[in-house]
Amino acid sequence: MVDREQPLRAAEGVNEATVTPSEAPAPVAPPRMAASAPGPPPPEAPAYVYALGRVEPRFPSLGVEKEFAQVLGRGDNAGLTDRQAIKGAISDRQNRYLARSVCWVFVIEGLETYILVPRDPADLELLVESFREDPRLDDLDAVIGVRRHIAPPELCNGLALPVVAFDQLYSFDRDSLIGSIPRPESVPQKNDAQFRSAAGELFDQLLQLADNAGGIDEHRALNYLTVRYPRIYAVTTEQYERNFSFTGVEVRPSRLSGVRSIVDVIFSFRHRETDVAEKQFVRVDVTEEFPFLVTKMGPYYER
Repeated sequence: MVDREQPLRAAEGVNEATVTPSEAPAPVAPPRMAASAPGPPPPEAPAYVYALGRVEPRFPSLGVEKEFAQVLGRGDNAGLTDRQAIKGAISDRQNRYLARSVCWVFVIEGLETYILVPRDPADLELLVESFREDPRLDDLDAVIGVRRHIAPPELCNGLALPVVAFDQLYSFDRDSLIGSIPRPESVPQKNDAQFRSAAGELFDQLLQLADNAGGIDEHRALNYLTVRYPRIYAVTTEQYERNFSFTGVEVRPSRLSGVRSIVDVIFSFRHRETDVAEKQFVRVDVTEEFPFLVTKMGPYYER
């Protein structure tokens, strides 16, 4: 008897290949993601400057110095001092290229500290105006700007100083500033001279603080208050009337600092008889280029 199912099994046997574990295909690894290129570094925070000092021109090269000499030689400068002749030359519109050619250095307490460049070319006029024909010891300039790179040697005859691109520059003298401070209502007219004397003494002490180049938040806040907030002079005078001495000033980060940078500027006083200490403070926001008041001056209590 013929087995009719055998061909069918044979045919089925041909199509059914037996696969052993050793012959199983290896698992396919998932495609590996290409490493992304590192992004650009985050931009550095601007380094703001609020400094008090004096602007002085310097010849960046021998060629510029000789050009000045030729221009002065062609002018009618008989009887003028060197500074008067230079001021006349750079003030003349025809010679404005000379003002652009010199290097403008900012001097603080006798030390060359910054090289100034105007952020807006039109502000070159401010540099020319800051150059005084007959300078006095109490002449001052206030510069507000952004500190940049160290100057290359060719910019200012080898001076390796930070370059400050300024947005504001104004000039004044000590007596004019002290004379413009409003006399507080608590001080009678007859004591006005004493008030001016007290304000002048505080102004001098603030200017003589060590290492104040106006380049950190603490110094920027202090310099801002020195020339823009007359209340510090009124409070100091009132403390003198109460027989207190001014003993110092300190700048601390404020408890209100968070997203914005705020500092507490603390003025300390001590009674001349009882030795009791009192403190007054004012808060200043120094987050941006131009500082501003957060709270007015008032009593400070240690926590």
